[in-house]
Amino acid sequence: MIEALFAGLLAVLQWKAFTFMLAGIGLGFWVGLLPGLGGATTLALMLPFVYAMEPVEGFAFLLGMHAVVATTGDITSVLFGVPGEATTAATVLDGHAMAKKGEAGRALGAVLMSSLIGALVGAVALAAAIPVVRPLVLSFGSPELFMLAIVGLAFIASLSAQGGRGMLRGFLAGGFGLMIATVGQDPQAGIARYTFDSLYLWGGLDLVPVLIGIFAIPEIIDLAIRGTSIAGDVPRGRLNQGVLEGVKDTFRHFGLTLRCSLIGTFIGIMPGLGGAVAQWLAYGHATQSARNAEDRANFGRGDVRGVLGPGAANNSKEGGSLIPTVAFGVPGSSAMAILLGGFFVMGLVPGPDMLTKHLIVTFSMVWTIVIANIIAVGACFLFLNQLAGLTNVRGHVLIPVILVLVFIGSYTSNNHYGDVLVTLAFGGVGYLMVLSGWPRAPFVLGLVLGKIAENYLYISVARYDAEWLTRPIVLVLFAMAVAVILYPLVQGWRSRAKGETHA
Repeated sequence: MIEALFAGLLAVLQWKAFTFMLAGIGLGFWVGLLPGLGGATTLALMLPFVYAMEPVEGFAFLLGMHAVVATTGDITSVLFGVPGEATTAATVLDGHAMAKKGEAGRALGAVLMSSLIGALVGAVALAAAIPVVRPLVLSFGSPELFMLAIVGLAFIASLSAQGGRGMLRGFLAGGFGLMIATVGQDPQAGIARYTFDSLYLWGGLDLVPVLIGIFAIPEIIDLAIRGTSIAGDVPRGRLNQGVLEGVKDTFRHFGLTLRCSLIGTFIGIMPGLGGAVAQWLAYGHATQSARNAEDRANFGRGDVRGVLGPGAANNSKEGGSLIPTVAFGVPGSSAMAILLGGFFVMGLVPGPDMLTKHLIVTFSMVWTIVIANIIAVGACFLFLNQLAGLTNVRGHVLIPVILVLVFIGSYTSNNHYGDVLVTLAFGGVGYLMVLSGWPRAPFVLGLVLGKIAENYLYISVARYDAEWLTRPIVLVLFAMAVAVILYPLVQGWRSRAKGETHA
């Protein structure tokens, strides 16, 4: 194993493989900055180019590209409030709020360093877990995956503002997200739901245009109304000074960063959940790390912990999703499903051979993730001052550029003009939610987890009837969901009791 580990490193550092990896990193860097295009789409477009490559070279190119997409996607989320990827939407909440307060440099420093730590944790997990992951993957069937989605939905309680009214609004917003997730054909019965006789709606609403609308359009409207730059009247020097502070924040909250990295890795291992789930669960955990209800209320207003958690989880999930892909041929995400095609293109079969005969190729993937993220984060830090300076550009100059990004991102997700209309419609919904003080995070969480929960519930009931409710892991996850809901309520009760005592 140790010999194969170092042989994999040497294979990646060969000039040809390393050159292909640099080309992939460069491509992934710009793809991440452009909203909507996505790592999975780019993988599909680049797949034909690996036909003539050796396996190590091909994976260095593909994984080098895919590994940095999520990292640079966070940059767009922080600077403009436009999710660079569907999986980087959670970063918008506190990252862009920090940019509006003049702390863009600090937010970028925090998200890049936490992304690097997350990528390293995911790579270490991939290297360490390959021999032992089989029992974990096989113990999670559809009932356990459904309950995992329920645990995720339970985080709505933490994502809502403090107090009973805020929590009620949070659950109502989450319910609205669940309802939007049901638009389209029923996956089991084929019945059309909320389609209004529109062929476009039969396939449901794509996550990318909805997320871009719900987050980006309200920020554009706010920027237009204020008539200033994103950072207001904050001096440019303060923007640039915060980068090092953001790096320090990562190590001040290292426990949180590490825990969220492990959450991302675990979600990545579970096939079918995806990066968006990992980010939102990590964000929910970050809110629960708050000491009390008042501290938790800072989230969504520019709390650096709300940047660190999603940033770490978003990158660590890549190493996690590679584990079932390589070991069993079961893709951990849509991007890994496309990467699975790369295995067959290069004449490899995922499974036991990748852990024995082609172990060097497997470890070369580990090293590619590590090296690609180090290079990408290093390159980002070189240009962070210039990037942070964009938040000082006047709104009338910046708004047309952001609008172009918004419409490119919404259109390229499916190459359909209907997605642009969806972006505008949910932009209106998002702006109304901001004006009336309704939280957007629970809505997105309901939307992301709705289809996943529905599919796994149907499979569980069809296969096990009611017996799945008594499975040990299901009971443990149910207890976790109850604890997640009760935790903020207990915190709120304690803080009120302390206030009354001091009074």
